[in-house]
Amino acid sequence: MTTTSPLFPSFVTGFGLSLGLIVAIGAQNAFVLRQGLRREHVLPVVLFCAAADAILVALGVIGMGGVLDRLPGLAPALTLGGAAFLLAYALLAWRRALRPGTLQAAQADGRRSPLPRVMAQTAAFTLLNPHVYLDTVLLVGAVGAQQAGAGRAAFVAGSALASAGWFAALGSGARLLAPLFARPQAWRWLDALVGSVMLLLGAMLAGQALLAFGL
Repeated sequence: MTTTSPLFPSFVTGFGLSLGLIVAIGAQNAFVLRQGLRREHVLPVVLFCAAADAILVALGVIGMGGVLDRLPGLAPALTLGGAAFLLAYALLAWRRALRPGTLQAAQADGRRSPLPRVMAQTAAFTLLNPHVYLDTVLLVGAVGAQQAGAGRAAFVAGSALASAGWFAALGSGARLLAPLFARPQAWRWLDALVGSVMLLLGAMLAGQALLAFGL
């Protein structure tokens, strides 16, 4: 008879939260898809995006962990704030599902851009977007910092796997995905799924916060 590792719930939480946040229409995803369509420096782009997410989440968990150790009353407040953010995100996703658009990615023109230029663009799309820090460092980091002991490492591992898996699938499967997501109906279903995941995660965080407040 086997038993579930005590680290597994932390891993699943990190995986689900990061995947729910990253699977959304955005400039970074559009850029990765574009590179996949062009078959141009796909591996370095995917590796950079995945590594950046993992590092930012780890920094968020470590930094927020130290703060929460000194101010234990801050944890339920941050959890409640994260729940509110996720619920608002769910509403926005469902709103997009009602008015879907298409993701336009440039078609290959036969010319290859230099690797340094592509990586500079990747860094800009990844690090100059304020939502990246809100999602990874503040929201995901705050949730991960509340995991007990080695659960924090499991949470970061789950988050990193979700990010790496998504970017790898987006970059390598771009030529299969592009015709599908050129149709608004495909984005309608994707946004509806994202909204549902965010609602579930937000409800879970709200429940944790209310329990911590003794309500």
